[in-house]
Amino acid sequence: MFKKILIANRGEIACRIISTCKKLSIPTVAVFSDADKRSLHVSLADESVNIGPAASSESYLSIDKIISACKETDADAVHPGYGFLSENHNFMNRLEKEDITFIGPSAVSIANEVGFPVMIKASAGGGGKGMRIAFSEKDVPDAFTSSINEAKSSFGDDRIFIEKFITKPRHIEIQILADNHGNVIHLGERECSIQRRNQKIIEESPSPFVDKDLRNSMGNQAVQLAKKVGYSSAGTVEFIVDQDKNFYFLEMNTRLQVEHPVTELVTGFDLVEEMIKIAAGEKLNVTQNDVNFKGWAIESRIYAEDPERNFMPSTGRLITYKPPLEIDNIRNDTGVFEGGEISMFYDPMISKLCSYGETRIEACNLMQEALNNFEISGIENNLNLLSSIIKNKKFLEGEINTGFIDEEYPDGFSSKVLDEVDALMFSLTAVFAYIKEMNNSQHPESQNNSSLNEKSLVASIGKNIFIFKTYNTLKNTIIEHNGKVISLESDWKPEDKIIKIKIDDSFLTLQIKKNIKGFDIKGFGLNGNVNVRSKISHDLSSHMIEKVIVKNTKIIKCPMPGLVVSIDISEGQKVEDGDKLCTVEAMKMENIIRSETSGIVKKIFCKEGDSLAAD
Repeated sequence: MFKKILIANRGEIACRIISTCKKLSIPTVAVFSDADKRSLHVSLADESVNIGPAASSESYLSIDKIISACKETDADAVHPGYGFLSENHNFMNRLEKEDITFIGPSAVSIANEVGFPVMIKASAGGGGKGMRIAFSEKDVPDAFTSSINEAKSSFGDDRIFIEKFITKPRHIEIQILADNHGNVIHLGERECSIQRRNQKIIEESPSPFVDKDLRNSMGNQAVQLAKKVGYSSAGTVEFIVDQDKNFYFLEMNTRLQVEHPVTELVTGFDLVEEMIKIAAGEKLNVTQNDVNFKGWAIESRIYAEDPERNFMPSTGRLITYKPPLEIDNIRNDTGVFEGGEISMFYDPMISKLCSYGETRIEACNLMQEALNNFEISGIENNLNLLSSIIKNKKFLEGEINTGFIDEEYPDGFSSKVLDEVDALMFSLTAVFAYIKEMNNSQHPESQNNSSLNEKSLVASIGKNIFIFKTYNTLKNTIIEHNGKVISLESDWKPEDKIIKIKIDDSFLTLQIKKNIKGFDIKGFGLNGNVNVRSKISHDLSSHMIEKVIVKNTKIIKCPMPGLVVSIDISEGQKVEDGDKLCTVEAMKMENIIRSETSGIVKKIFCKEGDSLAAD
């Protein structure tokens, strides 16, 4: 076995690898950039080495600095995680020359030649970076340029390839393990069809679409491919599968996948441990017949981004970060901590939240509960989008494909509460909290509970207005609405940020925060502000004059912090609504900023190479 392993990566995957190394009693070395000196992976490792500035090209992508760190710490093996140098031929060759073991395989390459629509894709990439779809010839220039730039920035390799883009497919992958002695097994499939910007955001194992015969066929093909190319280590063979269960080879990822936890949960394997043992020359101690699949696992990728602003990256400090770790059968792989910084320089992933159940519906329900309990503040995040997907009828029925998000949210995702049933649920919760606050306060009325025994309250959320007659008792709150009696019960206290409430026979978990007019409530993919007041206050509010805010579309602001890659217009130039103005890179993804109106460019306030703050 190895005497010391250096982890050539950062964030949650570095923390994940350190965890297995501790289990195997192998000392670890973390490398870090100037931006990551206070990161979680640095504090968890036995040793750490600074490898340079925040820019990946000068730190995590620097082969010389990684090898120098190995020599400095006497590390005899390197685990690359995923991304960065995990599939870099030159890195593998340099390590071999230095007699340092690369914990991973040699690479496999594939080429395709097809017609439109096509996917322009970074050959060294993954995670949605360096990937663009061109539906026609006019889409090619911008897609080609962005793919090359993102690939160079993220992986230090600007080679790209073009593959056929198939509409409405399922993205299903097979996990394999292969040793250096010719033994290869597969660990079943992962369904990875829920994607945004070609980036997976929800994965599960097994797939709701795959039956035993299809699993065996795909698994056998993946094993044969690995044997044919003399592959060793953990790897993933990705397939596109059509509605008739025909499957087509897409690519082979010669590294650990982001979504590996779901496979670990349903098979019991520790994939990082297996990779280390294989790299140390050990044989697989199991055969295909020993692999058993039990239960169902779902992974939700939690990102620092705003789904309601076209997934714009979000940076800043994690003021609140409280994963729902008290819930059984929940796993949360992360590389961040409360008070830590989400940087503009790296991937926007905050954590990978996994649920495990005996059945798919059990895993879905558990995931919804966990997402509703996950507290994050200080930065924008995609918790609401994930919750919305998990409760979606088509998702629950397993009717998904890679175009799911575009199909279900054709106008973009919105967490606004519009449905009257949802609005009533939020309003009832807010009214319960309002009454509880009144009872617990030093308000004169609270000294005489009889005055609160019957009260008329109005709750409004958006265009929905509800008039309630409330009857407060020691045990619960009784509310009358439209002639119907509703019972509310909860142990919630005004200082709590999570409210678990029983509304008649339904049990709900929601996040709640007091504001000047009522409560901000969040849960099940929704986010709403409920204004609670007395009937008299509500009647008088109709006489208040609302301030009208006029948006100034003449000024174009950058929607996220980032680096200006290019300025594509000049002063005095005429532009139309939707024309490309500039390209801004944030978290290794290029974002094209377009004009929101037609007119003449009067003044440009930035130049190529500038760092911009949000707005």
